[in-house]
Amino acid sequence: MLQIRKAAVLGAGTMGAGIAAHLANAGIQTILLDIAPKELMPEEEKKSLPLDSPVVRNRIANSGYNGLTKSRPAAYMVADNASLITVGNFEDDMARLKDCDLVIEAVVENLEIKHKIFSEVEKHRKPNSVIASNTSGIPIKSIAEPFSDDFKASFLGIHFFNPPRYMKLVEVIPTEWTKPEIACSIFGFLDQRLGKGVVSAKDRPNFIANRIGTFGMMATVHEMLNMNFTPTEVDQMTGKAIGHASSATFRTSDLVGLDVLAHVNKNLYPAVPEDEDREVFQVPEVIEKMLEKKFLGDKTKAGFYKKTKNAEGKTEILELDLQTFEYKPQAKRKFPSLDAAKNIEDLPTRVKTLVWGKDDVAEFLWKTVSRTLRYSANRIPEIADTIVEIDNAIKWGFGWTIGVFETWDAIGVRESVERMKTENQSVPANVEKMLESGAENFYKNENGQQFYFDLVAGEYNPIVEQEGFIILKSVKERTGVIKKNSGASLIDLGDGVACLEFHSKMNSIGSDTVQMMNFAVDEVAKNFKGLVIGNQGGNFSA
Repeated sequence: MLQIRKAAVLGAGTMGAGIAAHLANAGIQTILLDIAPKELMPEEEKKSLPLDSPVVRNRIANSGYNGLTKSRPAAYMVADNASLITVGNFEDDMARLKDCDLVIEAVVENLEIKHKIFSEVEKHRKPNSVIASNTSGIPIKSIAEPFSDDFKASFLGIHFFNPPRYMKLVEVIPTEWTKPEIACSIFGFLDQRLGKGVVSAKDRPNFIANRIGTFGMMATVHEMLNMNFTPTEVDQMTGKAIGHASSATFRTSDLVGLDVLAHVNKNLYPAVPEDEDREVFQVPEVIEKMLEKKFLGDKTKAGFYKKTKNAEGKTEILELDLQTFEYKPQAKRKFPSLDAAKNIEDLPTRVKTLVWGKDDVAEFLWKTVSRTLRYSANRIPEIADTIVEIDNAIKWGFGWTIGVFETWDAIGVRESVERMKTENQSVPANVEKMLESGAENFYKNENGQQFYFDLVAGEYNPIVEQEGFIILKSVKERTGVIKKNSGASLIDLGDGVACLEFHSKMNSIGSDTVQMMNFAVDEVAKNFKGLVIGNQGGNFSA
């Protein structure tokens, strides 16, 4: 694995500072740099500080650094990790890069500015150090293009999601010039040292997660307008009910910022002229009007939703009336199918039940989900080589419980394709070929080994489990269990280690679980070296 003892992060904004904090969480000494101010602040003038004072010169980097201690959720695993970060500025401290094994740029999304920063990096970088950009939208190749072959060989994209400590996904985007061993080493570093879920992405607009996630969100927006739903009604349908993040669609938009969503779409539309369904990236008039009114979400305290205090002083959530652009009390609609679905614990079964229903919920979900399925299949191999990268990216980056192609398996591939054809929808050619080959699902399990259908090769290939990562379901399918009841199972993980897995409803601890705990203690004392108590559910225990 790549040995990284010291790193630098260039740009001390929300993302850059968060990356620096997470590097510090891994025990890595980190330099955090940003621009040097060109003028004094009023408080600095009152203190008679000169413009060349280090306090002034490092003010912007210090602001990002100091903000980390106040961030919620906490950026540091322990407060003492802050001591591993030192600050500086681009004019005085670039020479310090000579000691850094990894340099990550996280400045404003402007190619000219990035080129200016990297020209200084090239002058001062340590030989054989890895250089990366955290850009979310600028092509990695265009950033690397002006520089030397040696620089290009060590350069790639490393795209964290915000907040870096908590969001599992990191996309790694090599260019045609990146040495394969560099990309491989960074993959291992991010996985094993930083604890991230790493996905290899192609250098295409918005990479994987944002390309598919933005498409799905905009398909939802357009369909809401077509079917005259409210944001609240759509969020009832597109959150936990179908295994997506609890913030669903429009609460997520408020969190991210409507200006950010609009910016992404306005950049994407001209960047993907070959997309068969790129019209989804056209920003509708209702969003343009929200932008004009500065209804951007949490950052302006008003978006699709708005928090206010009622006459009793209690917090009340209002929602935007998309006809009048006035805020009104949030009104949740009674959807019998959604109420019934709450009793279906198995997520794939729940999703299939909702999509194949006969009500407005089913119609809305079918239109939005099927559109996203088709679009995602058509992006292979453009943005990713396999369905696995797309599914992992959307799960780890957007908080889906099951990925795009896992969702397609859940609702039924052949049945849904037949329905698409009856509705005169264009079915992706690679999916048609898969069905023609006799394959009925994108994923299958055989003897505890999970396989995925390779849409390019036209065959099933095994999913290679990450080294050091255990999937309990696969272990149980391969070796069975030592003993189980309705509350828990005792599993042999190998190497003399057993695992007590909870699997009661919400993993709550009842008499069955306690009974298995007692059995596990006795069994491990006799026949094992150690015991792990854990599970891979949404929560360890309710």
